[in-house]
Amino acid sequence: MNLKNKIYQNSLVAAIIWTLIIFILCAMPGQYIPTSNWLELLSFDKFVHASIFFILTTLWFLVAIKHQQSKVIIGIYFTAVVTYGALLELMQATIFSNRSADWKDIVANSFGCLLAIVFYRRTQNFFLELKN
Repeated sequence: MNLKNKIYQNSLVAAIIWTLIIFILCAMPGQYIPTSNWLELLSFDKFVHASIFFILTTLWFLVAIKHQQSKVIIGIYFTAVVTYGALLELMQATIFSNRSADWKDIVANSFGCLLAIVFYRRTQNFFLELKN
């Protein structure tokens, strides 16, 4: 079984694990997050935010494809992931120690989710073929 089939077959587990990994990373105290001026120059942080939320949204879309869920459910997954990203930023401002919220992170998270929709639309048939 190749990697794409393994991810597809275990999409729910992968989506849940990735959701938890994002939570752990966002809850990590600020002093443990590496900082570097050149990373800010390249907006590396925003790229990371967009990437992890692209992956998260794509994994939840795979769950929908695997279980033949409707486009309404896919919309719910999308909305849930965007909301999750915003709530994590809110928690960074209010609950997690040595962290702060950044509205640009919410934009980057949401942008990653939007890219996942584009990716899903362009590759939907590819993943539907995995079911057979």
